[in-house]
Amino acid sequence: MTDCPCGSGQSYDHCCGPYLSGAATPPTAEALMRSRYSAYVEHAIDYLGDTLHPKHRADWDREATRRWAESADWLALEIVAADAGQPGDDEGWVEFIATYRDQGQTQRHRERSRFRSESGRWYYVDGDVPKPQTERLAAPKVGRNDPCPCGSGRKYKKCCGR
Repeated sequence: MTDCPCGSGQSYDHCCGPYLSGAATPPTAEALMRSRYSAYVEHAIDYLGDTLHPKHRADWDREATRRWAESADWLALEIVAADAGQPGDDEGWVEFIATYRDQGQTQRHRERSRFRSESGRWYYVDGDVPKPQTERLAAPKVGRNDPCPCGSGRKYKKCCGR
């Protein structure tokens, strides 16, 4: 019994396996997100195309998707947030971070994906890269004529501020 690549903690046979084999359909947007990640790991390119919203399939490049899935070493999936996307909802959003290694470089792909349910089946619609949050300084800003925070006793401009 192998763990599911989606990071759910369940076995593949009880998590994403039935979705990728066609034996079941994901009941939520998050379950579809997890199964799509597993499809990249398992190189199940047809599943990725089948779970793409029908209105967005015209510009999908199957060959480019296959090359990316096969060239990357998929390391982890982290679900950051999920909004709506439950059974009975029409739409849902899942923010995730997919970590993978490509050409020796570890990459983190962060996306906020939109999913749509039609006739009880979830589809991936599109995604956006979330804007990074603004970070504020925890310590007060040191002025040029203030004592240097390194503890030397000199003014900042004559010590570490040069």
